Amino acid sequence: MTETLFGGPSLPPAYPERAAWGTAQKLRAWQTEAMEKYFSAGPRDFLAVATPGAGKTTFALHVATQLIARGTINRITIVTPTDHLKRQWADAAARVGISIDPNFKNADGRHGKGFIGVAVTYAQVASKPLLHRAKTEAARTLVIMDEIHHGGDALSWGDGIREAFDPAARRLALTGTPFRSDTAPIPFVDYVEDGDGIRRSKADYTYGYGEALKDHVVRPVMFMAYSGQMRWRTSAGEEMAATLGAPVTKDITSQAWRTALNPAGEWIPAVLAAADKRLTEVRRAVPDAGGLVIATDHDDARAYAGQLKKITGESPTVILSDDAKASDKIDTFSAGEKRWMVAVRMVSEGVDVPRLAVGVYATSTATPLFFAQAIGRFVRARKRGETASVFLPSVPNLMELANQLELERDHALDRPDKDPDGFIDDAEMEEANREEKASDTLEKFKFEALESQASFDKVLFDGGEFGTGGEIGSDDELDFLGIPGLLDADQVGVLLRQRQAAQQTRRRGKGASAPEPEPEDAAVVDHRMLMDLRHELAKNVSAWSARSGMPHGMVHSELRRICGGPAVAQANEPQLHQRLKKLQDWFLGRK
Repeated sequence: MTETLFGGPSLPPAYPERAAWGTAQKLRAWQTEAMEKYFSAGPRDFLAVATPGAGKTTFALHVATQLIARGTINRITIVTPTDHLKRQWADAAARVGISIDPNFKNADGRHGKGFIGVAVTYAQVASKPLLHRAKTEAARTLVIMDEIHHGGDALSWGDGIREAFDPAARRLALTGTPFRSDTAPIPFVDYVEDGDGIRRSKADYTYGYGEALKDHVVRPVMFMAYSGQMRWRTSAGEEMAATLGAPVTKDITSQAWRTALNPAGEWIPAVLAAADKRLTEVRRAVPDAGGLVIATDHDDARAYAGQLKKITGESPTVILSDDAKASDKIDTFSAGEKRWMVAVRMVSEGVDVPRLAVGVYATSTATPLFFAQAIGRFVRARKRGETASVFLPSVPNLMELANQLELERDHALDRPDKDPDGFIDDAEMEEANREEKASDTLEKFKFEALESQASFDKVLFDGGEFGTGGEIGSDDELDFLGIPGLLDADQVGVLLRQRQAAQQTRRRGKGASAPEPEPEDAAVVDHRMLMDLRHELAKNVSAWSARSGMPHGMVHSELRRICGGPAVAQANEPQLHQRLKKLQDWFLGRK
């Protein structure tokens, strides 16, 4: 093996054979195949799409070592979405003998002595495109654009990248999610019209999650979905109630979802506690396994961190975008054995923390792009058999995204007449969450989350759904939380089916399989009376919770255990009256 002029080993003329498990020095089969395709064509532009966790960085850096050894290029510019990823790329490059300066600033003019190139952000390039163009023209430059879809984040970004890197000798674009929620074109990406007349991005090489899962390159992901009863007051002053995930309008779904994520409610603490139980189970087999909570904003992140400290007795690592030490905190967490990290968006894309195995999707961000990026933080496999578990609200669009984890998407420049997915996008969620200041002044109200209770809904895995629901802390929930942390994908599927069968057997034993028949001459249900009864029950539950110290959700569960019947949203008038009567007995000391 020869030495490169930058002090590291070059690849042999024949590419390495398929890597055996645990031999990081050899390339994976897909990386070898992609390199063969790259060097057989010798293209100026190449777009590689590979699922998060598959090893895009390794592929790109091995391409770079070959281009250097062949004299094709003598300078490298790596473009990333964030400052943290600049350091991550520089560290990875150093391991293959390439010196990259991640601390280069536009004001420096030139990178430090001894470096073959720099790592910069898309924003950095867009602010001084002519500077980067001059550097690109001054040498035979390879430009590696990580998560290239960010090239369309802003008009100035796209224009800046085109201006800066148009003279490049080679451009290698990488992404794990080649689609965007908008129609902004991505620089240096080819678009081809499909049969429906829609122009879609065309990758030169694609390696999807399904393929990576079969190759044991990524972890199988179980999605633990949680439902529950939500109650809130709208900006018009109207009190509303809904079951999270029930078939209702987008507006009600978004408000129920917002209520669930409210740190002051009981849904979030219950789900965090369940996720921590799952993490404890995983750590039996994977002692350093960690968890990540993805929050909507800084306030929620801090509040969730406080709740996790109460649950675990350990202060989690909190990553906020305005924290100058955020990158160091991520590195420290990645190298340690701490249980939990809480972040907003900074850890949602590209950041490599391989020990993350349990996640809580506690954010209202709903686009397929963000969801795929977030789930990508948990799928990187270190050894065969590691699994990932992600806890999320049981809302229709997230369930759809979870079931379509293996779906490969391309970026479309044209919109079909009708959105086939029916997702609630970020703009709609923000609109539902926003407090209209003008109308607030007139109505003297604002959105207020009043009450939230959690219940276990189901597990989603490999396109299937398992479990028939259950109360928090029930055997129906614990069966799934207790699944071992080291299993192959096939073993996960078998075990999930076994757990579901056991749950159904228990329910049949309790006589819960057959619903009560409706009388043929049933009277018309008075929905106003039902709503009044639900509100009265909620107030009494709150009062008993304050007196007894028992959480709201536990009070409701105990009432259902004693009185029978379904959850509050499905309970009829006699069932609600029975629960109110039981509460009255408790207040009077009659158990």
